[in-house]
Formats: sequence, structure tokens, C-alpha cells
Amino acid sequence: MAELDGAVADCRACPRLVAWREETARTKRAAYRDETYWGRPVPGFGPADAPLLIVGLAPAAHGGNRTGRMFTGDRSGDVLYAAMYTAGLANQPTATHRDDGLRLLGARVTAPVHCAPPDNKPTPSERDNCRHWLRIELELLAPTLRAIVVLGGWGWQALFPTLAEAGWGVPRPRPKFGHGVRYRIEPELPGRSELTVFGSYHVSQQNTFTGRLTPAMLEAVLIDAAHAAGLQGPPN
Repeated sequence: MAELDGAVADCRACPRLVAWREETARTKRAAYRDETYWGRPVPGFGPADAPLLIVGLAPAAHGGNRTGRMFTGDRSGDVLYAAMYTAGLANQPTATHRDDGLRLLGARVTAPVHCAPPDNKPTPSERDNCRHWLRIELELLAPTLRAIVVLGGWGWQALFPTLAEAGWGVPRPRPKFGHGVRYRIEPELPGRSELTVFGSYHVSQQNTFTGRLTPAMLEAVLIDAAHAAGLQGPPN
């Protein structure tokens, strides 16, 4: 997994994303003008033997693209990691920078696109260029992987073709996204186990500020997913 993470961080496959992430790292946001931005693709974060995978969309321009860690340093990450802490999936509720002491417990966080995209909207070709990284990650996690939480419909659409490429049987018609939905996915290749895939609204500010996604809603999905993955769940 460490080799994969290193290769992801060196990728320059998508010219538009390379230009955007590097320009953002040069110009910076005023609040972070004294910081050195990561300005590269952001690898997945969490243990290499995690039974639970959380799949987002892409790094934020001034979040992961700045800190170099998924969902770290932005308001979406504030919501996600606080909920993961409540669900027993993180050792602390905050994620501010790469060396802040955050550890994930039985869970790994990744995304179908590893570079920050303009307007948070990768193109279909950029999604497809990045797909092989997620496929390899799924293959490496296969011996232990039991459950996946997908944050948002965009990630949901990106995940299922990749699951099929990585050796799981995806039903037809493809499962429909919705908050709180869950589907069981059967393995098609040796070395894979049955997966339970959960849907959750994305932790975007648009969703969390309007109340479309509340902390309690996200915590409920994460707790159910932790149980499906065979994890202990919340300490209380």
C-alpha cells in the first residue's frame, strides 16, 4: 500500500488537474498564505488492512490539496472525522494537518479522483484516468475488506465499475444511490469476500449547512458500516 500511495502522489496523468492543483498551491488562500501547500495528488489514508473503506469524491483545493491528506483541513473533513470518532473509527475527532496525531481505526479513506478539480467537478475522462488507482487499492484491501461507505452519488457511480474490475460481481441494474441504502456485493474472484456497500450523502458544505446531512445521519451510516465490517464500533 505504501508503494501505491507513493505512486499516486507522483501522478501527472491529467493536464487540467495538474495545472489546477499546482496553480492553487502557488496562489493559495489568504488564510493559508504562510503555509506550504502539498499541491500533488492525495493518496488514500488509513491502515493497509482496513476492513472498511470510505470513498469520497476528490480532494478539496484548500483542504487535501493543501495538507496532503484526505479530508484534512476543511469543513467537510471536520464533519467526517468527528463522525468517524463517534463511530469508533478514529482516535480523535479533528483533522487539521498531516502530523496532528490522527489515526484511523479499521478504516481507510480514499477517493475516485486524487487531484483537486476546478469547482469540485472532475470530468468523466479524469475519473476514468484515475480509476486504476482505486482498483489497485481495492485489490490490495481485498483480503480484509468487508464494507464500503460511499459519500455522494458521484463517488457511487465511480465505485461500481471499479469494483467489477477488482473482482466483485456488480448487480444489473446497478444499485441505486441514496442516503442510508445498503447492498450486498458478491465476490467473483478468489481472495475476495462479500461486501456490504452503504450510501451516504456527501459531507459537502452544501449538504451539512442546509441540514440535508446531519452529524447523526452520518454517524448512523458509519456505525452500521463498522458493524458490517466486523469492527467493534463506538466505545460507549
